[in-house]
Amino acid sequence: MYKKVAIVTGGGQGIGKAIAKKFLENSISVVIAEIDEEAGRETEEEYSSLGEIKFIKTDVSNEEEVRNMIEETIKIFGRINYLINNAGIGINKHISELTLEEWNRVLGVNLTGAFLCSKYAYPYLKKEKGVIINIASTRAFMSEPNTEAYSASKGGIYALTHALAISLGPEIRVNCISPGWIEVSEWKKKSLRKPAELTELDHKQHPVGRVGRPEDIASLVLYLISDDAGFITGANFIVDGGMTRKMIYL
Repeated sequence: MYKKVAIVTGGGQGIGKAIAKKFLENSISVVIAEIDEEAGRETEEEYSSLGEIKFIKTDVSNEEEVRNMIEETIKIFGRINYLINNAGIGINKHISELTLEEWNRVLGVNLTGAFLCSKYAYPYLKKEKGVIINIASTRAFMSEPNTEAYSASKGGIYALTHALAISLGPEIRVNCISPGWIEVSEWKKKSLRKPAELTELDHKQHPVGRVGRPEDIASLVLYLISDDAGFITGANFIVDGGMTRKMIYL
């Protein structure tokens, strides 16, 4: 049986890196589409013993680079079974200080990137009856101050997910995961990696009793791409330790 192939955007660090590792541990070949060359090459080298992994430097907001990444994936592996639109950035500034350029950059990476990758991966995913998983955020549904660009982009990801599910079904299933607080300090590239600095309060404020880990998201991704999830499409899964269900009064 041929190996299945997954593209993970932003797969060099954080949640994307954990997803890439989970795939490799389950005999799925991985393409890391990552703008940070240092992070991408480190992850490619670090995980090379786990399976077939290829880093392709990609700015997902750039149409030509996305097209090239998809073409390179096909040249190397011959197919695309899974697309994980995970790449994301945030710029936290008061709206009076946030520039149009900064706003467009956040939406370009977080939302337009998911659109472009889905558009160009589509014919190959259709052939394989593949799966798209978009990584949104609980910030699509609730906010902290000064997160207009990030929140808007993640709200867009949520809407893009159900739109794609209707447009691309039944051949392609499309679902969305909205993480809450996921601690990624130990999943950064080496130059930025550090032990997590979490307090007892950080953990205890979560109804499950702890802050989230990248593995929590990776495990759900693995389920959602599986045949066991074959009746699930257009759905959003909040993975936040219960925080969006918690009434908080000062």
